[in-house]
Amino acid sequence: MLEENEYTHVMKKLYHKSLILEDPSDFHPVLNFYFVDAIAHLDFTLGMLAYNYMSPKNIMSMEYLRWRLDQESEGDRPYFPGFINWLKQERNEIFESLPLLWSGIYDSDDPACYRSFRIVLNPDDKRPIPAEYFGLFADQLFDRPFLQQIYRGSPLAKLFDEYVRSQKSA
Repeated sequence: MLEENEYTHVMKKLYHKSLILEDPSDFHPVLNFYFVDAIAHLDFTLGMLAYNYMSPKNIMSMEYLRWRLDQESEGDRPYFPGFINWLKQERNEIFESLPLLWSGIYDSDDPACYRSFRIVLNPDDKRPIPAEYFGLFADQLFDRPFLQQIYRGSPLAKLFDEYVRSQKSA
């Protein structure tokens, strides 16, 4: 059996999260896509830090994330990064309430990004991200008030739909 490290403990924390009290079929389709995308990148990054690069878990995650890249260009999904930046400029209180993986990754002024599917907070820093950050990311993504915001008809979903309409008509 492989020795466990601090990242495997955070991965277990992530895997104990649940949407059992939610109805994901009622989530806004684009917000849901980026919610699942954040979870997938979190899972992959933790997997790379917890297990060897070529473990079956990491190979499957890489294949899944490659498929998701093609899916980002479908429908209204390409508007999401611009929406996050618009929130920062026009509705900063909402932007500040978003999970760090959304506000950091999609804020064009923030160096955080996905690199080779991994979460990178600062491309110039070569040290691994401390495990506690990943626990925070998981907690924020599954925070009940945030989950309420990704349902169809929520204030955030309505803002996104209005943003998309304005971008299409511009």
